[in-house]
Amino acid sequence: MITSLEGSWCLILGASSGMGLATAHELAREGVNILGVHFDTTDGQEKAAVAREEMRTHGVQAHFFNANAASARTREELLPRFAELTGGAGVRILVHSLAFGTLLPFVAPETEPGVTSRQMNMTLDVMAHSLVYWTQDLFTAGLLREGAKVYAMTSGGGARVMPSYGAVSAAKAALESHVRQLALELAPSGIAVNALRAGVTPTPSMERIPDSDRLARHARGLNPHRRLTRPEDVAEAISLLSRTDSSWITGNVIGVDGGENLTFTPNDPSYLT
Repeated sequence: MITSLEGSWCLILGASSGMGLATAHELAREGVNILGVHFDTTDGQEKAAVAREEMRTHGVQAHFFNANAASARTREELLPRFAELTGGAGVRILVHSLAFGTLLPFVAPETEPGVTSRQMNMTLDVMAHSLVYWTQDLFTAGLLREGAKVYAMTSGGGARVMPSYGAVSAAKAALESHVRQLALELAPSGIAVNALRAGVTPTPSMERIPDSDRLARHARGLNPHRRLTRPEDVAEAISLLSRTDSSWITGNVIGVDGGENLTFTPNDPSYLT
């Protein structure tokens, strides 16, 4: 049955930019109260504060917390606060949109650094494993209940290779595996877990990828819509998919890319050379 989201709560990990921020704005317009966790410098905190106040103009509650979402201490400190703020209603929507990892090659030229064990572990922990830990703790605390939706942000890079993208690619592949396992284990509780595979999307994290401008041009030319995916496209998909109490759509990697995955081949010599 299709239901209204008004008055429900959404927790967004990575809420201050990109897809996380767009989702917060979209859901606030739909009457959803927002809990946001982000990890920013002073400039980023100021932008997050402006966004938070804008969301409140829609008559919803919006609370942002500047903390390391990949830290166990952050979860320990924030979960009781979330329980208090939601007033026992729990979290209807959990969005995992953490993009922080190394972009070093596995095998580097002699004069350049390659990825280290510490960097590899950090990338996997932030971008993949933290989804499991947040879901575990929210469920144990009684904040994820029947009808809840969990979304993880993956990418085509989880199944493709690109220069210097190895650690992030591994994290995305692990993230998709975690989504499948969580979907299996949470199905009896009526909780759906899915990964959203956005197309090439202009976000601060994408800008850090080497040759991202060339990647964007390539994707735009091949996308059937002749444009890149926008963060707002992903936000609208989350809003749409969350409007049901059913957990029957679960364990999937759902493309939100305008058909980009049908045609995009980053291994094509026209991109790599």
